Amino acid sequence: MKKLALTLSLLISGATLTAGEKVASPDGGIIVDFNLSPSGRPVYSVSFKGEEIVRPSGLGFLLKDATPMIDGFRVDSITRASVDDIWKPVWGENAEIADSYRSMTVHMTQPLSSGETRKLDVEFRAYDDGAALRYIFPSQAASELVIADELTEMAMGGDYTAWWIPGDYDTQEYEYTRSRLSEIRAHSDKRHMANVSQSIFSPTGVQTSLMLKTPSGKYLNLHEAALVDYPAMHLNLNDSTMTFVSWLTPSPDGTKAVVKTPFRTPWRVVMASEKATGILASNIIYNLNDPCVIDDTSWIKPVKYMGVWWEMITGKSAWSYCDAENFDLATFDYSKAVPHGRHGANNENVRRYIDFASENGMDQLLIEGWNIGWEDWFGKQKDYVFDFVTPYPDFDIEGLNEYAHSKGIRLMMHHETSGSVPNYERHIDRAYDLMNHHGYNAVKSGYVGKFLPDGQNHYSQWAVRHYLDAVKRAADKKIMVNAHEAVRPTGLARTYPNLIGNESAMGTEYQNMSPTHVTILPFTRLKGGPMDFTPGIFKMDFSTFAPGNHEHKRATVANQLALYLTMYSPLQMAADLPEHYAEKMDAFQFIKDVPVDWSESRYLDAEPGEFIIVARKDKNSDNWFAGGVANADGHSADLSLGFLDPAAEYEATIYADAPDAHYDSNPEAYVITRRKVTQADTIPVCMAPGGGFAVSFRKL
Repeated sequence: MKKLALTLSLLISGATLTAGEKVASPDGGIIVDFNLSPSGRPVYSVSFKGEEIVRPSGLGFLLKDATPMIDGFRVDSITRASVDDIWKPVWGENAEIADSYRSMTVHMTQPLSSGETRKLDVEFRAYDDGAALRYIFPSQAASELVIADELTEMAMGGDYTAWWIPGDYDTQEYEYTRSRLSEIRAHSDKRHMANVSQSIFSPTGVQTSLMLKTPSGKYLNLHEAALVDYPAMHLNLNDSTMTFVSWLTPSPDGTKAVVKTPFRTPWRVVMASEKATGILASNIIYNLNDPCVIDDTSWIKPVKYMGVWWEMITGKSAWSYCDAENFDLATFDYSKAVPHGRHGANNENVRRYIDFASENGMDQLLIEGWNIGWEDWFGKQKDYVFDFVTPYPDFDIEGLNEYAHSKGIRLMMHHETSGSVPNYERHIDRAYDLMNHHGYNAVKSGYVGKFLPDGQNHYSQWAVRHYLDAVKRAADKKIMVNAHEAVRPTGLARTYPNLIGNESAMGTEYQNMSPTHVTILPFTRLKGGPMDFTPGIFKMDFSTFAPGNHEHKRATVANQLALYLTMYSPLQMAADLPEHYAEKMDAFQFIKDVPVDWSESRYLDAEPGEFIIVARKDKNSDNWFAGGVANADGHSADLSLGFLDPAAEYEATIYADAPDAHYDSNPEAYVITRRKVTQADTIPVCMAPGGGFAVSFRKL
């Protein structure tokens, strides 16, 4: 491992800042320029390989009932640093991650007419794969600042092509649109998909991570890193100047954030690469987060799991036990309730799942609908909707837990809040204690619906505090967290690796999403951390097993296998029903074999929204795996095996679309072939429309 290399230098006196200051990345490809405008506003720009990708852009804040922190600044000093380090994540796409950058921190003072002064620092970091900035409020007389708006600009160098979803305070569950920046406004209304919680703020508002491509063919990505105690940032586009301005999720009173000095904001990030694969491989978001704060991480393990879940999503069974509604959970007597007979989380069904999961090498089993309250959970904005500890009459929590452990399986807890955050906070310690008592070490939490208290949004400062607090409390009790409908991740899994997954995007429960969706998510949502996408669907026509459901999964079987590689996560679900896997055990073998933790990952070829091809090496063996996914147009490629170890022979098992496979007309057609290969070989692959491929390479 490299040792940390750190150098510092100090430039005193703002009078020297006449021509601006620069910081360049270690390879010199990224250059960040800083200056003060004639009015004293901090201004920066970013160039990449000689192209100005962010034109001069202003920085600053509007404050509530106070002088804005925009103009009138002077530079007091500049601190510079150089870092060259390698760190080891607890889990991830690579066993080691290089962290190499040059930084420049500008220390400024803003004199006020009252004779008082404010202090503000802006730290810039230049990496080979991008640039980042954050604000630092040092300790000062103003111990509290109420932020009305953050005015961080990102002025684009042109009318770039963008892959975007609408800006929304409450949901990221949208399909992506590809358009020019100038076309976002025209597409906006058409892309507003209905959701139970939705708060759209602007026809030109978009969410991060935002994928972009310049006319010269460079790839950019705008995101934020290390979101702590601050509202999530969206981007609002001035489509006359092609300038994005940060747009923070507000609190109920309209303010954006309250910060206590000293305070550091999240990072504002611009990733840049000459190849699309460079964006996929970038670790800049993780590198901008603090190192792990959990001393003992031995209990944090990647997880491959199944779940009594798809039954409910498709309508084959239900979360609820009976047909009651609008009742008081504290007094309702389930022993006297008449069961409706569709409850999925019953003892017999759960044992069936445990048996299959155990026989096929799974680690855990998620059981949704195990606890009382599901009759009254959806869209009610009910405070006391769940207690998170009381099982339904037909769910023997003690007996099923013992049965699972006897089979080498852990049960995974499910905590749906129905948006009632105060109720969850009242019960969370007791709920975590119940998990400890029964040997559960992972929980899927959910935040479906509008928030209580009324007026709060999913991505406000208050909500962001809650999500992290839940992760911290879980860490204290050695519990891993997979949060659904929470704020999209920003690399905090480096600091808290028990945050093993989020949803925070449109996942498999949206049963008929476009095949394009899985070819763009690794460029966007997954840049901040892994997603619990729930792949592995084998039965694409839901009407065959869920009467009344006429949805059709727009994917092939080979595509679903490839997702275990193209959408990295340490938490991977085999999402389909046991009986569907039993029909295709030859294809299910890949799900059994594919690891969830890697020593090395190589993105071989990609184009956002079109296709992705990746190869990964198992962290616990010498075996490699490769896979690819394609959009509705399909994609053909020659898979060069140069990533394999030299002077070694492998048995390649190739899971491919059949020649007549198609996501719509023939989705379950696949072929499996085997051959011996070496590093010098090439495997031709032909991905069907909405298809893919997956290959396991067993070292001989």
